[in-house]
Amino acid sequence: MKTVIWGLSVLVFERGTKFQKSLKHQNTKTLKHLKNMKPSELILNPDGSIYHLHLLPEQIAPIVITVGDPDRVPVVSRYFDAIEHRLQKREFVTHTGRLGQQRLTVISSGIGPDNIDIVLNELDAAVNIDLKTRLPKSEPVSLKIIRLGTAGCLHADVPVDSLVASSGGLGLDGLLQFYKAPEQQNHPLLAALREHFSEDWDFPLAPYFSEADPVLLDAFKDGFHPGITATNPGFYGPQGRQLRAAVRLPNYLDFLQSFEFQGRKVLNLEMETAAIYGLSQMLGHRAISLSVILANRASGTFSGNPEKGVQRLIETALERISNGI
Repeated sequence: MKTVIWGLSVLVFERGTKFQKSLKHQNTKTLKHLKNMKPSELILNPDGSIYHLHLLPEQIAPIVITVGDPDRVPVVSRYFDAIEHRLQKREFVTHTGRLGQQRLTVISSGIGPDNIDIVLNELDAAVNIDLKTRLPKSEPVSLKIIRLGTAGCLHADVPVDSLVASSGGLGLDGLLQFYKAPEQQNHPLLAALREHFSEDWDFPLAPYFSEADPVLLDAFKDGFHPGITATNPGFYGPQGRQLRAAVRLPNYLDFLQSFEFQGRKVLNLEMETAAIYGLSQMLGHRAISLSVILANRASGTFSGNPEKGVQRLIETALERISNGI
């Protein structure tokens, strides 16, 4: 059994609310360029499915669980009462089925913000763009996105195997700098962050910041440690790990650990949360990221049974989803 666990996420459809109306206005305003969408931009497979995920809209369930590791897809789908579809293209493995009264999809995303860019954009396109006409649908779908993943903690008082709910995502990966995202690129937290680092760090990738959905965050307040999550473009140097290749700022983690903004601290590190939060806000979706702590960087410890911790996170999420969060 593998000991390196990749991230997981959950996406849930939402319709028929006031938020739906505002999303429709936002969709019409921000996606006008799709009226002239060329085949080179919205890429489809010969069967009409979205390019990388190889999914047709009807193969995506109202609830979508994304896991990083393709081998983890059957680990989640074993809880299903029935499986309707099994699909794979590249690292994207998809199982769609039912758990009680809920129809679910579990899909592997791979690891990192670059893969999140593919998964979120293509899932959104599949549910919000008519793939035959290449036009935005008149009634856009809002998604509730619940990421389930693994992380490293910056504080010794949060031990390994603890569960964390990310109140915000600090993007140190650069992904949203390729989008028109002024809200995330000019958040007041970023000015405080630059002042905190002063001249010690020039941020080779301009940071951004996105908030969690407050309603979803409240749903997972019991049993979870709240805090800001720093999203990085790599596992080693970008997260302050130094093996044989020297890092530019050896005390990088100390700076993150001591940073505070309006009483909020950077609690953990990983590679997807800020990208999910940022793209979700841009596309009119709602997101929360949940993690199990496998490594405590402050104490230098690692979970003795990472699979058990991830399994507990999966079961906790599935239970609350089945109870209708």
